Amino acid sequence: MSNIVLQLSPEIQNQVKTFYASSRVERNAPGVIFAAKLPDTAITIYKSGKVMFQGIGAKREASRWGEVKMKTVTSNHTNQTIQTIQTKGDTLPEHFSTMSVIGSDETGTGDYFGPITVAAVYVPKDKIELITELGVKDSKMLNDCIMRKIAPDIMSVCTYSILTLRNDKYNTLQGKGYSQGKIKALLHNQAIKHVLSKMDPEKPDYILIDQFAERSIYYNHIKNEKEIVREKVLFSTKAEQLHIAVAAASILARYAFLKEMDRLSEIVGFDLQKGASGKVDEMAARIWLEQGQDTLKSITKWHFANTEKAKKLIEKKR
Repeated sequence: MSNIVLQLSPEIQNQVKTFYASSRVERNAPGVIFAAKLPDTAITIYKSGKVMFQGIGAKREASRWGEVKMKTVTSNHTNQTIQTIQTKGDTLPEHFSTMSVIGSDETGTGDYFGPITVAAVYVPKDKIELITELGVKDSKMLNDCIMRKIAPDIMSVCTYSILTLRNDKYNTLQGKGYSQGKIKALLHNQAIKHVLSKMDPEKPDYILIDQFAERSIYYNHIKNEKEIVREKVLFSTKAEQLHIAVAAASILARYAFLKEMDRLSEIVGFDLQKGASGKVDEMAARIWLEQGQDTLKSITKWHFANTEKAKKLIEKKR
């Protein structure tokens, strides 16, 4: 049986309670403040702030709330694998999830085909309930079809900015020595600036960026920009679970990514595979053979290992 223990802030604990409210059970054990039982998982919250997930589905459920890390503990009789969840980043203010926040997130960084997209969304505290009712939550809990439906609703009620870095521009920047981290930092800073300019003179309580780099590294990436947003900026991993503004940003970024993938699929004449798997290698080889290297380069992140793998597949066929 898997046992996953995590330490969560009061804000996330409340989210856990809400999420599993329909499966709540009574437990009178010392220190327990909440318990829920799913068909394959038991969830227990303790006064200490620790949350225990037990059962076959423990990893699945725990992964909703943070990054799972594993370690093995040896006792006198058995080796037991214990999984803990940790989030990295800034310590957030109390009641952060109820504040007016600009959230920023990106997608497409691990996909061979298609762009990198970044979105920033401002959700004022008086719209948090509305955004929740629209179905906004951690995008890992939603499929692409649902996100396509939700995104226009978010855009109709929130101030936002979406940036789509297409493959030709991405390949140019990468060729100049720009890392993905630098590219993402530039896009996040720009998207947040756009939202702030639309809001002026209104200001958010905070800005939360889904952390992909340490604060010092992030700001080093954008040190040469004319305008750098620094005031009230916070960084955290798993930020979609910390404020609904980041969840909304994640959905808009995904929506923009899907729209660009639709456009690129029309260019090649069939639906492009997401990710960077072996199926992607085979699809890349097919496009290279049928439509040429220039076409393939124009729709991919050319420096990915998939390019060489596709080339080897072509050589085997010849």
